Amino acid sequence: MKGDPGAFATYYPTLLRYVGVAVGLAILMYGVYRLLRALGAKQESATGFSLILPWIVGFVIFTAFPIGLSFYLSFTEYNILWDSPKALEDKLFNYKRALSIKVVELHEGERPIQVLGTMSGNTPETVRYRELAQFTFRGKHYVLGATDGYFLKGVWLTLRYAVISVPLGMLGALGVALLLNQNIKGVGFWRTLYYVPAVLPAAAVALLWFWIFAPNRGLINWFLKPLYALLGVEPLGWFTDASLVLPSFIIMGMWGIFGANTVILLAGLKNIPKELYEAAAIDGAGNWVKFRRITIPMLSPALFYNLVTNTIAALTVFTQQAFIPTNREDGWFVNWFIYNEAFNYGHMGYASALGWMLAVLVILLTLLIFRSSSAWVFYEGARRQEGGA
Repeated sequence: MKGDPGAFATYYPTLLRYVGVAVGLAILMYGVYRLLRALGAKQESATGFSLILPWIVGFVIFTAFPIGLSFYLSFTEYNILWDSPKALEDKLFNYKRALSIKVVELHEGERPIQVLGTMSGNTPETVRYRELAQFTFRGKHYVLGATDGYFLKGVWLTLRYAVISVPLGMLGALGVALLLNQNIKGVGFWRTLYYVPAVLPAAAVALLWFWIFAPNRGLINWFLKPLYALLGVEPLGWFTDASLVLPSFIIMGMWGIFGANTVILLAGLKNIPKELYEAAAIDGAGNWVKFRRITIPMLSPALFYNLVTNTIAALTVFTQQAFIPTNREDGWFVNWFIYNEAFNYGHMGYASALGWMLAVLVILLTLLIFRSSSAWVFYEGARRQEGGA
């Protein structure tokens, strides 16, 4: 085609940049090695530090620097589309904007937006309280407003998703692991089959479930078509119906029980000494007693690991929401809401503040789980050390 520079002419500048970065890192590694040797470091230590230097550079540039920059931007007004970061007079404005709520009495003839008013303080823009709900208390009518109701809806949706999907997922993974732990013919095939979801791309899985839940041509509605006809109702709009958005994502999240969670629990089951079950059987213990007194305590470290990782994953859902569009009025998962605020609406400073609040929420819940572990997680090695002491 006329004017086509060709593949090589198109991509060789990028290739040259890659080569330049590699050469620069090699020179830096050699320079650091010589410097450490000149400072008296042993050859082995200098070589080891030089070899991990590319990782350190990558961590600083692509991880540490963005984290620090986002923390700084969370205290600024920054629209990435046409502006540069501007300092806020109220340093906590972005955080207050996300969490500010107000309850005001609503008299007859008054509009909610009028009585709620705006967020006070010297702010770069006028931030109004928007109606979230109305209620009556002791004969008086009130309106509940928030400066960012969409964010609060997203937090509520994310928390409900985590509270429901994590226990269900763990119970499902434990049930599948117990089945795969049986000594039956062809169990290796089933173990491989159940692990397949763990290696599938998250985007492909999201698109697959989006097709399965499609209102008109989806597999689930096609399967339920006779029931719809019998009841005389329209097919369910899974991701388009506000009342079904959360159940749809929870059902889709159950796909995750067939994967790494099951494999980790299966490995834990394999690590339980058979002698414990034999001794319990001699003492007359039944299957339920063995499960409750032996399986669960010995499996508790693996359950604890799955609980921590699954909780973090549930609170930071992103890919599923990115490929399955839903109405913002029905609630977006927090991670997807932050992405849209930053890159679609251009509010990078505000999105940075939301990101840090999500990080704090994840850290607090993770610490709470760790704090509770002493009451229900059994570490055999630790108990042996205590007994020896």
